[in-house]
Amino acid sequence: MPEHGPLAAVGEAVEKVRDAEATLRDAVDAARAAGHTWQEIGNLLGTSRQAAFQRFGRPVDPTTGESMTELKPPDVLHRAEELVAELVGCQWQEVRRDFDDRMREAVGEDELKLAWAQVAGAVGQYERTGEPYARSMGDYTVVHMPLAFEAGERTVQVTYREDGRVAGLWIRPAEE
Repeated sequence: MPEHGPLAAVGEAVEKVRDAEATLRDAVDAARAAGHTWQEIGNLLGTSRQAAFQRFGRPVDPTTGESMTELKPPDVLHRAEELVAELVGCQWQEVRRDFDDRMREAVGEDELKLAWAQVAGAVGQYERTGEPYARSMGDYTVVHMPLAFEAGERTVQVTYREDGRVAGLWIRPAEE
């Protein structure tokens, strides 16, 4: 353990994970450049070709020619991680904090409680959050946050407007 205690160990571990993610992304880019398919890469990652593409691909919006990996707002992954942590912690008011007007009107604290109870009834207790990914589509950015539960997986999908307001929130079956 580092000489500065357990929090220093957490910081070092986070750095190692970030470094490993960067190394993995570079390796995937090199494999694609060498002509390997998303299926081959997905097999190595233990996921589907679609999941591999969603995580590492660099899609371009066919209508605008713009990269779909440029996130708007740029801190959208962090925002989604906070929102999911609040959801897992049953902090309903905080989950709704960045909802746009339409979402505030449509989804109240009671609806959030019911949705989370339905998830718990279907797949049990929450265990951990996986690696999120996001794609920008026009004026919106959609974040996909995989969650593991004791008896299954789900994906929380959060749609953000460019101004950072939440325009959509779904808890879906896991993406494969």
